[in-house]
Amino acid sequence: MNATTRLHELGQSLWLDNITRDLLSSGTLKRYCTDFSVTGLTSNPTIFDEAIKNSTAYDEALHRKDKEGQNGEQLFFKLALEDLTEAAALFRPVHEATGGIDGWVSLEVSPLLANDAGATVEAAKRLHKQARCSNLFIKIPGTRAGVEAIEESIFAGVPVNVTLLFSCEQYIAAADAYCRGIQRRINARLDPKIASVASIFVSRWDKAVMDKVSPALRNRLGIAISGQVYKAYRERLASTGWRKLADAGALSQRLLWASTGTKDPQLPQSYYIEALAAPATINTVPEKTLHAFSKEGVLRGIMREDGGDSETVLAGFAKAGVDIQALAAQLQLEGAQSFTKSWNDLMAVIASKSEQLHRSRGSALGS
Repeated sequence: MNATTRLHELGQSLWLDNITRDLLSSGTLKRYCTDFSVTGLTSNPTIFDEAIKNSTAYDEALHRKDKEGQNGEQLFFKLALEDLTEAAALFRPVHEATGGIDGWVSLEVSPLLANDAGATVEAAKRLHKQARCSNLFIKIPGTRAGVEAIEESIFAGVPVNVTLLFSCEQYIAAADAYCRGIQRRINARLDPKIASVASIFVSRWDKAVMDKVSPALRNRLGIAISGQVYKAYRERLASTGWRKLADAGALSQRLLWASTGTKDPQLPQSYYIEALAAPATINTVPEKTLHAFSKEGVLRGIMREDGGDSETVLAGFAKAGVDIQALAAQLQLEGAQSFTKSWNDLMAVIASKSEQLHRSRGSALGS
């Protein structure tokens, strides 16, 4: 039994933080499900930018859709949904067997909408309707505007993956928004069974302070923050308020660990997976990390529901001059800016490739 199977038996879902057309067509994703107990996947603008830029697998579809007059965002979402609905079909047996808890794929709204709640909600509803896919999450960032959009999207019946969460306070704001949306559905006599996950970004904390703290604190901040969040998550699941929603038929908003590939070359690639093993959670990992964990990973125990020593460690960072709240806001802003850059790069790649294909195929017809 490899380490990924042991994680699965512990009750933690392992999702792939990647999607490409080659992964699907080669059967690699299907093999990951069988060999590594992968039960879902996530995507973001950076992943699709890399996939389309570095592969010819999308060229035929780009050319065909360009001839049909599709371009820009419209063209991208068509391509993305083709990939994601194919992946979703692969995960649908897991989705059905778990009553809608597992077996999800995720598509992000345009990062350009991060500060526009109304436009984000409209985009989420439009993509959800366009996909016609029961196990597709729409990703919405946990920014201030995003929190408003999360509540409205959940109320509208759109399953949401809340992305770009860094701190316990940001997690609680997103979780509260989810609960408000569910309560509004109950009040309106609508089905409260609308799924959601809250994605906590882990390794970016350690990268941000890598050169600013002593060796004793190096690579400990992300895990300490995660311990603090996990405690809040377990407390929420045990709360009277949540039990009322659950008794009405609501699904719990599961906690998802994101950004779990290591940024420090001195760390073993499975560092964050081993530290974040916890039942009723999800870990979404890059392919490189997945392979490393399956070969070399070990489970050294599970996360403590009381947060373990997270508060003590965080006090050490505060003493070292790290302002957790300010850094959380900075990391969320930088994350949103990074996705915006990737989105703009993606639009440029699609336009450039479409033009190249149009010229080359036009020349071939003319010769």
